[in-house]
Amino acid sequence: MADKKTGEFEKSIARLEEIVKLLESGEIGLDESVQLYREGRELARASEALLRKAQEEVEAASGLRDGTVSQGEIPF
Repeated sequence: MADKKTGEFEKSIARLEEIVKLLESGEIGLDESVQLYREGRELARASEALLRKAQEEVEAASGLRDGTVSQGEIPF
C-alpha cells in the first residue's frame, strides 16, 4: 500500500507546526503572514482529505463499509 505519498500527512503536519511558530513569533510582516496563513489552510485541507481517505480504507478493510462487520464486532 506504500506509494509516493507515504509520509505526506506527517510532512504536512510538520510544515503546519512551522507555520504556526512563524505566525506566533510576530517577527514577520503582514504580507508574509497572509501567505503563510493561506499555505496553512491548504495544508490543513489536504491533511483532512488524507485522514478521510485513511478512515475509508480502514473501514473497507475491516468490513464496516460493506456491512459484513458491525462496529461492535471490531476487535480493536
